[in-house]
Amino acid sequence: MKPVRSILLAAFLCMTASDSIAEDRVVLQNVNVVDVVSGRLQTNQTIFIEDGRIVSVSPSASLKPKDGTKVLDLPDKTVIPGLIDLHSHLLLHPYNEASWKDQVLKESIGLRTLRAVPAMKKTLAAGFTTLRDLGTEGAGYADIALRDAVNIGIVEGPRIFAVTRAIVATGCYGPSGFDPRWALPKGAQVADGVSQVRRVVREQIAAGADWIKVYADYRRKAGGVSTPTFSQEELNAIVDEAKSAGLPVAAHAGTSEAIRRAVLAGVTTIEHGSDASSQVLALMRQHHVALCPTLAAAEAMAKYGGWKPGESAPPRLASARAMFKRALASGVTIACGSDVGVFPHGDNARELELMVDFGMTPAQAIRSATSTASTVLGRSKDLGQIKPGYIADLVVLDEDPTKEIKRLRDPILVMKTGRIVYKRISSGSK
Repeated sequence: MKPVRSILLAAFLCMTASDSIAEDRVVLQNVNVVDVVSGRLQTNQTIFIEDGRIVSVSPSASLKPKDGTKVLDLPDKTVIPGLIDLHSHLLLHPYNEASWKDQVLKESIGLRTLRAVPAMKKTLAAGFTTLRDLGTEGAGYADIALRDAVNIGIVEGPRIFAVTRAIVATGCYGPSGFDPRWALPKGAQVADGVSQVRRVVREQIAAGADWIKVYADYRRKAGGVSTPTFSQEELNAIVDEAKSAGLPVAAHAGTSEAIRRAVLAGVTTIEHGSDASSQVLALMRQHHVALCPTLAAAEAMAKYGGWKPGESAPPRLASARAMFKRALASGVTIACGSDVGVFPHGDNARELELMVDFGMTPAQAIRSATSTASTVLGRSKDLGQIKPGYIADLVVLDEDPTKEIKRLRDPILVMKTGRIVYKRISSGSK
């Protein structure tokens, strides 16, 4: 049987990139399935998919597919749920190609939106089938257009949860450092005071936001240090207004005081958390607030500054490592959020590799990007696991990534909602 299975697999992998498997019923046969909650590997399983959802996961010998079912025989390959990145920026590209300031001030929204289309394809090819896009950084509501274009089927891309413009206080975001005579566009929506922050939350929700994002701290001037930017009353109003409409809130926060205020206001996630003390991490755990550490962005910024792996870590990266170790020790929920866009789209898995380098097991890191992330999104009952009733977002790999996290790097195929959206072409094919 093994040679026959190998021939079938090779034939499948040789299909051209334009081919698409979109049958109502699909079976992945003779695969090993990672239970991301327990970390255990279930061997020699068959996954039956119908109308985009998983119908059953059972030992292969017990399966008899219905007539008309597309059967993909993938012997000894490992299947994990589609991965989720909770901190992405599809409307940005790496800062060593163009600075953040130049992207915001010099690149048109049209260009930035078009650039996001191949970025979404790279994201799918990397096995990430769901993104929470945490701000357009000066590109208005372009993330809503991308999300809707994917949902309609105009373009191929991951499932997108959009926050639109994000909210900042006056003088507490960029671009900055210009002559005060000039009023320049900002990378987020400015609001001050309880009434104004409520108004902009309402505007963003009306425009189609799935989440609200607030910058709870930031630099007040170029070259300055981050300080809390919104009062407790303002943060309370933002969260209250969002929750009135059924939307959760993400808070950019690195300082302990800003994290404390955001947690007490009722946010769902803290982004970065770079200087989080053990005390505020304990507070986050108490209030069930998750941390998205964005380690890969910290590493990328260090590289852009001239640092090379193997050298002593610069302060920002060293601080991220120390914070992550405190977070692990605290027991706070840690979810995968990479800040991709600061570094190349499609390299999202670097976040999981750094999580492992900094102390997680591979199984814990994978859980942070599957079942944990789906819980943060409020989708724990249909995303992030391979179970009957769940949406068929699946990634097929050559080997078990719970043994070595770098095995995530080269998917054989990626399935989103029961449809294959990426497949690797074998090296011998044309």
